[in-house]
Amino acid sequence: MNFHISFAEAFRQLQKSEDDFAVLIENGSMRGIIFGPDEIDDQQPHMQDEIYIVMRGTSEFNLQNKVVKAGPGDFLFVPAGAEHRFFNFTSDLLLWVIFYGPEGGERA
Repeated sequence: MNFHISFAEAFRQLQKSEDDFAVLIENGSMRGIIFGPDEIDDQQPHMQDEIYIVMRGTSEFNLQNKVVKAGPGDFLFVPAGAEHRFFNFTSDLLLWVIFYGPEGGERA
């Protein structure tokens, strides 16, 4: 099982990917991903809860019509099924993304 990945290796995998993301680590329901949106973030709501951690760059982030500015080190939580999008982001924006839990998300 892969339990460690460096920023440099994650970035290499992203560069080799034909998409704007690369899956780095998977275990059970959890997937660890690197995501670098191109010119437009056109994601659709996901079936699992997810966490974004900004590694590099800046962006505005819209979660169901609530907007925040995000930069390196920021942590963003998105519940399953929620509309969300990065916009007005710098060309170097890179994010760790962690999907986890059951479809439909965990409910408090």
